[in-house]
Amino acid sequence: MKKFYTNEKQVQVLIALLKAHGIKKVVASPGATNVAFVGSIQGDPFFEIYSSVDERSAAYIACGLAAESGEPVVISCTGATSSRNYLPGLTEAYYRKLPILAVTSTQAVFKVGHLIAQVTDRSNKPHDVSNYSVTLPIVKDADDLWDCEIKVNRALLTLKHRGGGPVHINLPTIYDRDFSVKELPPARIIRRHTYGDEFPELKGRVSVFVGAHKTWSSQDTEALDKFCAANDAIVFCDHTSAYKGNYRVQFALAGSQQYADKGQFKSDVFILIGEVSGDYAVKSMSGKQMWRVSEDGELRDPFRKLRHVFEMKERDFFNHYAQGKDGEKKSYLQMCQEHLAGLRKRIPEVPLSNIWLASKMAHRIPEYSTIHFGILNSLRAWNYYELPASVTSDSNVGGFGIDGALSTILGASLVNRKKLCYVVLGDLAFFYDMNAIGNRHLAPNVRILLVNNGKGTEFKNYGHHAARFGDDAEEFMSATGHFGNRSPILVKAYTEALGFEYLSAKSKEEFEHVYERFLIQEITDRPMIFEVFTDSEEESKALEMMMKIVEPDAKAKAKETVKGLLGDDGVITLKKILK
Repeated sequence: MKKFYTNEKQVQVLIALLKAHGIKKVVASPGATNVAFVGSIQGDPFFEIYSSVDERSAAYIACGLAAESGEPVVISCTGATSSRNYLPGLTEAYYRKLPILAVTSTQAVFKVGHLIAQVTDRSNKPHDVSNYSVTLPIVKDADDLWDCEIKVNRALLTLKHRGGGPVHINLPTIYDRDFSVKELPPARIIRRHTYGDEFPELKGRVSVFVGAHKTWSSQDTEALDKFCAANDAIVFCDHTSAYKGNYRVQFALAGSQQYADKGQFKSDVFILIGEVSGDYAVKSMSGKQMWRVSEDGELRDPFRKLRHVFEMKERDFFNHYAQGKDGEKKSYLQMCQEHLAGLRKRIPEVPLSNIWLASKMAHRIPEYSTIHFGILNSLRAWNYYELPASVTSDSNVGGFGIDGALSTILGASLVNRKKLCYVVLGDLAFFYDMNAIGNRHLAPNVRILLVNNGKGTEFKNYGHHAARFGDDAEEFMSATGHFGNRSPILVKAYTEALGFEYLSAKSKEEFEHVYERFLIQEITDRPMIFEVFTDSEEESKALEMMMKIVEPDAKAKAKETVKGLLGDDGVITLKKILK
């Protein structure tokens, strides 16, 4: 019976992407664990395969093939000591920057260290034998498939990246004997482009999403604005994006609508710039395919739609795709802005909460101030509202931990003592980093908004998977009751002893009496702290109200009814039955 491709998905992905990247030369050594790979490619006329019993010789043969042809060459071996014999040839390839791809097949890596025959540990290698080394997953589901595609694309692109050199893929096998797959399934190919390369055509509706970003120069802002004008594009932003150009759209309110049909706002090409974002709602706006622009040239795929990576300055990318295109197009921008304006008119009166505080203060933050937000609740709450155009904003979304918000705003405040520096954070984040406000360098330009609900309210919020535990989430998940359990005197005594002006409110009425002092434009003689006491149930209710401005259709209402009858546990059970 004629053999075709193996049934092992991770091997299929590797073969499909070798073909897509145009890599056809292979030097194969005999063995059992690489039967899935070699048995699949030997009947495919695309590949040019050579045999070498000695793996040491195979690696040097590959060096000669690569140097003479200028093409990447694959070497394939089995388990046991075979891969050890690649080291001399891969060392040669490393120092000559030859594109050799060492595919070392192996049994499942969980067998390493259990005295199983022919299983060796390949997790530690000499530094100078590969520029990138990865073990592929045994593909069992969609998550494994995505992981496998990214790792193979990254490996194949590294063969010629920044001068090129050897790369290592550890390829597991389950010894599947089924070689009946006649056609390889499509695997997502990712391309990397840099200066001088031929760029792909940009067509269809275009959006740009800016994650956490450094301060924009006027030239960079102008380049993005011209790009948007030329391509009828928009720029999705949050309070960490720093972009204040003409095409900015803060879309968190629209993106977080639970029952809205967001398809009309999605783009064909979604261009990602910047770093990690705390705007979780943007995932619903991620479009059909994603391009990433960054000088680091790395494959970052948060939405699992990455197709192109541009290793260059953002300004150069935007100038390239604006070149030769005239006109001021704003139809996409106007559609999104009109929709957002309509939603904002329908925002309900929410309970006293971080969201309510944002609604009252965001637009009144003094001009030319800076404001930082704690993760996750504070940043999300304030992302629903715009800040004055002259106000800069930021959040510690890099590591995305609750630690360090006070220390970070202290550091920012030292740069310009004449600039007001605000920070909004919850009680756990405040107490985690409270030593920072005792620092002798702290100056009167610092102002702290402390939203004190006596717990990590995120874990009690509407939609959070820990909230389904109800009161049982209190003791450990939301860490309720620490740090005085909303003591009315603890923060007051501590901060006043450190020289702060202390303000507080535990109701909307009390807030109205004091908040304008917190927003005074002038720098006073002391730093300020404004402690607002909220309730986690009210915080959750406010978030739910914001996410349900758009009412559900009949189908969504039916789902809600079923969920209300069955509860979370019942819904989980029903899903298992339907599967």
